[in-house]
Amino acid sequence: MTDQIGAPGLGISRRDFVAATAGVGTAAIAGCTAPDGGESVTDTTTAAKQSGLPTTSPPEVVDATEQGNQVTLKSVPAVHDVHPLDSMGGPVKLPRVWAFATEDGDPSVPGPIVRTEEGQDIEVTLDNTDGKRPHTLHFHGSQTAWEDDGVPTTTGIRVGPGEKHTYTIPANVPGTHLYHCHYQTQRHIDMGMYGIFRIDPKGYEPADKEYFMTVKDWDSRLNRSMAGEDVDYSPRTRNPDVFTVNGKSAPRTLHPEDGSPIIVEQGDTVRLHLVNGGYMNHPLHIHNHRFRMVEKDGGQIPAAAQHTMDITDMAPAERHTIEFQADADPGIYLMHCHKVNHVMNGTFYPGGMLSGIVYKDAMDSDIFGKLMDFAGYDA
Repeated sequence: MTDQIGAPGLGISRRDFVAATAGVGTAAIAGCTAPDGGESVTDTTTAAKQSGLPTTSPPEVVDATEQGNQVTLKSVPAVHDVHPLDSMGGPVKLPRVWAFATEDGDPSVPGPIVRTEEGQDIEVTLDNTDGKRPHTLHFHGSQTAWEDDGVPTTTGIRVGPGEKHTYTIPANVPGTHLYHCHYQTQRHIDMGMYGIFRIDPKGYEPADKEYFMTVKDWDSRLNRSMAGEDVDYSPRTRNPDVFTVNGKSAPRTLHPEDGSPIIVEQGDTVRLHLVNGGYMNHPLHIHNHRFRMVEKDGGQIPAAAQHTMDITDMAPAERHTIEFQADADPGIYLMHCHKVNHVMNGTFYPGGMLSGIVYKDAMDSDIFGKLMDFAGYDA
């Protein structure tokens, strides 16, 4: 059991979360019944048991400075439960992903969030010793040496099965960036080989609450075909049917440990590092809060150029860091893609690419208890 509650980053502890939800009845928060009164708990490990593969965990934040600026990433075939219950259009599963994992960590989709400081160059080793296909690592943002660009076509370097390769990644462009496999990119990103790379600028001051969030669109036919199902898939006819925030679809996005709720307290300054890991534009809208974009693709936006807004459209691979004040009436407010068909699980609405801003003061309410029920949270 982890102490991390909410999206990866700087949030509240599990102890504080449990204390804040003390007023919610155990039947409401235990995840025992679905909205229609039927059984909500399904066997989330069936596909993993059948395949003999691990099930993914939420992404961890890896502070490279705490481990001598050396990070190892390996690709691990896994089963990914996007939303494992039958509530709100579920279950939604990707029966096969290629998840990144650290040397001692669990596989995750998105991959681990690699964090360092400006000027603290890091060495990232891609460990493919147990792999069955070639991979590479490409880091957006940083200006690297030619051979560290991670593109096999132009560098001549690919990491084959049974091999390791170390990339030197200079921390010379502060901001929020993206890393991904650049071998057969049209498939490998869609199989889960992507993650966030964060370089804090010198003198960086964290916000009161600070979270990392990656949105992504998926055509599950690719993942199903890689799991051995008899389905036709071509990147030329890609038709996304699964939409996620940090690898999960609503209502699982609101699960405090498995999902990515944005948990705030009244008066907080909140900073969200948003990354589009998919292949489509996603206009992200936050209810009842006006925010400013302070970084784009690692570039600092001057204060004179910032303005308040409530929606930001993100192209594939774009990174937007936004800030807002938690100054609304304490409650529960949505953050979602405003392509409304992306906020669905199959034909069910709402679902998909939707998360929420949750005020700590609202956690003892009956409606929050119901949302935790839908999400499958077991206190």
